[in-house]
Amino acid sequence: MVGGTPLPFGLTATPNLRSPMKNALSFLLVSFALCFAISIRADEKPAAPVANVAGTWNLVVETGQGPATPVFIFNQQDEKLTGHYKGALGEASVTGSVKGNSIQFEFKGNLQGQDLDVTYTGTVDGDTMKGTARYGSFLDGTFTGKRQSK
Repeated sequence: MVGGTPLPFGLTATPNLRSPMKNALSFLLVSFALCFAISIRADEKPAAPVANVAGTWNLVVETGQGPATPVFIFNQQDEKLTGHYKGALGEASVTGSVKGNSIQFEFKGNLQGQDLDVTYTGTVDGDTMKGTARYGSFLDGTFTGKRQSK
């Protein structure tokens, strides 16, 4: 019998023909791959909780044209925002999103007969928010806001 040890029932055991060096190299490669995979998972940060912005918000927007005081009513489902705008541009439906404490919302407005996309981008801290407002390509500004008490 070449290269084997006889076993009961006519079976033969074949010795492992791999060299100890190949075994060691295989072990090192598997160990490295596991350590790399674990280190990637360790670097991942848990997602920040989504800020709750549901409710009525009074904003103050400062632009080169003077201040404005729009009111927004937000409804929130996870990260998705819907709602209503009422201000100097009339009234409009609002859509947007919240990711962590970052907020972005928009609506279509009309300024002196010109339709424009209005976009607010900012951050939320409890019952306050602040950021920038962009009125189409016509006007930019900053805003601060406070949620009305319930």
